[in-house]
Amino acid sequence: MPLNRIDSHPILPIPEKETIEFTWQGQKLTAKQDETIASALIANGIDVFGHHPKDGSPLGLFCANGQCSQCLVLLEGRPVKACMTKVSAGASIRPADGLPDISALSDTPLSAPLDPPQKIIDIPVLIIGGGPAGLSAALELGQLGVKTILVDDKSSLGGKLVLQTHRFFGSTTAVHAGTRGIDIARKLAGELEEQPSVQVWLDTTAIAIYEDQVVGLWNTQENRYLTVKPQVLLVATGARERSLPFKGNTLPGIYGAGAFQTLVNRDLVRPAQNLFVVGGGNVGLIAGYHALQAGINVVGLVEAMPKCGGYKVHEDKLARFGVPIMTSHTILEAKGKEHVESVIIAEVDEYFKPIEGSEQEMVCDCVLIAVGLNPVDEFLFKAQEVGLPVFAAGDAAEIAEASAAIFSGKIKGREIAHYLGLEVPGVPQDWLAFEEVLKSKPGDVLDLHEEIRDGKAFPIMHCRQEIPCDPCSSVCPKGLIKIDPMDIRHLPEFCELDDKNCIACERCVAVCPGLAITLVDFRRDQESPFVSIPLEFSSDLIQVGDVVPVTDVDGQLLGEFPVDRVRTLWEFSSTLIVRVKVPAEIATHAAGIQITAGWNTSERGTDHYIEETPQENIVCRCEHVTADEIRALIRSGVRDINQIKAETKATMGSCGGKTCLSLIKKIFREEGVPLGDVTDPPVRPVFVETPLATLASENQAGN
Repeated sequence: MPLNRIDSHPILPIPEKETIEFTWQGQKLTAKQDETIASALIANGIDVFGHHPKDGSPLGLFCANGQCSQCLVLLEGRPVKACMTKVSAGASIRPADGLPDISALSDTPLSAPLDPPQKIIDIPVLIIGGGPAGLSAALELGQLGVKTILVDDKSSLGGKLVLQTHRFFGSTTAVHAGTRGIDIARKLAGELEEQPSVQVWLDTTAIAIYEDQVVGLWNTQENRYLTVKPQVLLVATGARERSLPFKGNTLPGIYGAGAFQTLVNRDLVRPAQNLFVVGGGNVGLIAGYHALQAGINVVGLVEAMPKCGGYKVHEDKLARFGVPIMTSHTILEAKGKEHVESVIIAEVDEYFKPIEGSEQEMVCDCVLIAVGLNPVDEFLFKAQEVGLPVFAAGDAAEIAEASAAIFSGKIKGREIAHYLGLEVPGVPQDWLAFEEVLKSKPGDVLDLHEEIRDGKAFPIMHCRQEIPCDPCSSVCPKGLIKIDPMDIRHLPEFCELDDKNCIACERCVAVCPGLAITLVDFRRDQESPFVSIPLEFSSDLIQVGDVVPVTDVDGQLLGEFPVDRVRTLWEFSSTLIVRVKVPAEIATHAAGIQITAGWNTSERGTDHYIEETPQENIVCRCEHVTADEIRALIRSGVRDINQIKAETKATMGSCGGKTCLSLIKKIFREEGVPLGDVTDPPVRPVFVETPLATLASENQAGN
């Protein structure tokens, strides 16, 4: 079987890890130490993890975050989530075909008879979630000396930061803008280690909040159950992927954006050769760019709205690599029998209805779903229900950029300290105002015209949209790039002074998170100036003397021109600065270089028959309940989701409705039913599947 591993990457180092052996259906395979079962299987070319008991349809990875149950496999006969369970040497793993036979588990003894009540750990603050918001809040509390426990279900801190290889937007001083997400995660985690009042419990999942305001925790590595009673709870659990109902939407090879980035950027596994992206927000645009960096062809991207909702600079990066971006389009169907092989897309009208006759088929072996996120907020609402003082930060409170989550955590940390009665100032009003700036949506795209400065060097700002970002103004050694410090959404301006000129250091080119700054240098040649262009791909793909396609900001080809120099600046490693020589009349328009490496070519059609899946548009992934089944019940007068649950088993799967509940409510809205008329199902502990033997174990804290 092929090993789909990434052996070189323009940003990420390739670590040396021990190779171990395990078996899949009796066949020996290799894995990397400490990687999940899901990543190990996909690295070996296996993406069908089982078949659903209801209809026999194939199942594979979707979320890679433990929020659904589509990746179940049998580990030594036990059903486990492949995305959350590490593979171990000698492990025997089999597909979960149908309902697992658990008769063998009936002989498994508990570690001891039921124990007496364990000792409850009292703590001033418990933080659930070690992503950008949780880390930042823990740092603020630690610096104030507040005793805090931070728990996270992963084996390292950072949350989604560890999946982000791009430089961040926002404020350089407040949220580390201009630094890559992976490096921000390491920086924040390192700073937290210096806070003695903060304990960090990794591989620890919050599973329940009880009526006595106690939080149940499960350490999955040690299989220990612990109970903590905080004075205050901070929910910083982030967000989960939204699903999208369409025919074939659970075929293996269809991933949530976070799952795709987990495979590519965390585990260095290449799950596909040809990727199709659904969703033109920041998540979809960024993930598409990450795919290109990993050597995966992006055959196209659809966005149902008339324009992409993400930052224009992210869209521009894909356009400059020739990725077709089709707005006012949607996906109708994924085709394939055991794996996605193509998609059917169509244009939509102003009411988002497919326009008949506009359908087209695009060949791909992977579909990335990036149609938004839902807050992981069940802990927030349960805490409120039982009267436990609770705060929420980051995406658990409001979906926004990770930079906003970092600042949100800082604010909530200060609010909690104030709530606990510490003699600290309250949250400054300018913090709250700045948080709103970081959370703001992108502004309109402006039409800018750059002035040519004869005989001089000067930067060109190709960012034409107001977004919160200021790294370029922070790195100019002459202080010539200005952004309003009171509102960093304003566009940057190059302000040349009589006694200060641009020295062509190219630092602004290297630091820009959107790769949206070039530098034009007329000092040597008035007719054919140099233009320095940023590029985040391997230096093996571009050499001095190469003649390369140069594009404008929208990806339109300006011509092919020779490469004069390729270098990196030590402070901004992994960003190549490629200097090309171009005619003067296009110098201020040159914005990108189109690398051709054999993987960035569009495949729009197919000359062979691709079998259609019999599977319809699934809403409930666990129980394979379709949108049509839900819609029929609503049209019959059902207004209680508990009745839908009783008749279809929707929300009764192992994910507990995490994936389908929002989709069911969306169908109610589509049918004209106000959500105020809809009865929600009750939310009860536990929120995560937990072995009963763990809850009864004697190996508990305090005993």
